[in-house]
Amino acid sequence: MRPFLNLFGANPSHDQLHPFETSWLLSSDIFAALRGLFALYIFTTIFFIYGWEGTHDNSHAIGTSFGYFTWLNFWGMGFYFLVASIHTLCYARTGRSVIFDRLPRFFRALHSLYYACVTTYPFLVLIVYWSILYTPPWFPVVFNAWQNVSECIPPLPVSQHGLIGLFSLLEILLPTTQPHPFLHLAFLILILLLYLCLAYIVHHTQGYYTYNFLNPGAHGEHSGRVAGYSIGILVGITVVFAVSWGLIWVRQRQVAGKIKRSARDRDYSYGAFQAGLEADRLNDGGAWREK
Repeated sequence: MRPFLNLFGANPSHDQLHPFETSWLLSSDIFAALRGLFALYIFTTIFFIYGWEGTHDNSHAIGTSFGYFTWLNFWGMGFYFLVASIHTLCYARTGRSVIFDRLPRFFRALHSLYYACVTTYPFLVLIVYWSILYTPPWFPVVFNAWQNVSECIPPLPVSQHGLIGLFSLLEILLPTTQPHPFLHLAFLILILLLYLCLAYIVHHTQGYYTYNFLNPGAHGEHSGRVAGYSIGILVGITVVFAVSWGLIWVRQRQVAGKIKRSARDRDYSYGAFQAGLEADRLNDGGAWREK
């Protein structure tokens, strides 16, 4: 089990580096606040829109929103930044990975996969929306441009297909995380396949397709088109994963392993430093040093 968890991004030699809680540029307190701000914006956006729909005779649209990948991605990003901000704040206050240390190592592996989702799926959403789903002209009403109101609450052009890219990019550039384990790509594809199942369950139970390009036609006349789009998305997530991995690798090399540690990080001994340094050299990540 331990070798699998190591391959999944939960290598014990990286524990003292606190990669999911530290930044090379921002102090832990500021980094926690920034992540918390992203979570606050996302949840405020979601609940404001749901409140608007609920008070404008369109409350059924709130339920249908959970059938859209863009909305599931938006929810997922909100919870990621909330959890990540709590992890970072706990580290800033104690100098330790308080939550990770109390949970089985399996949860570190899951958080590593969660990080891979947040730094890949938003870019895939952007590509699919702006290349396939968006139909000009731009929305004439400011609120509609921020949240394209309609019967089924489709994607938010500015929030879900603009700012999410910025949030994801900052989450790539600011932490001290390692490049994604390649094993994560298989799970990212699996999650997309599970969503495809959900989309067809929605059609079977509700009678509509969440995305028109998933419609094979009444007699399967468009099945080739559906297959083509599915293969395109498969290629897309592979390319996005490679780009995300590459950006993290470049960041890791460029910052020369700097870490803005908490002033309360008392457990970071010279021996732990040497262990982390050697592990990182084996991963071709450069030398880590305190900042």
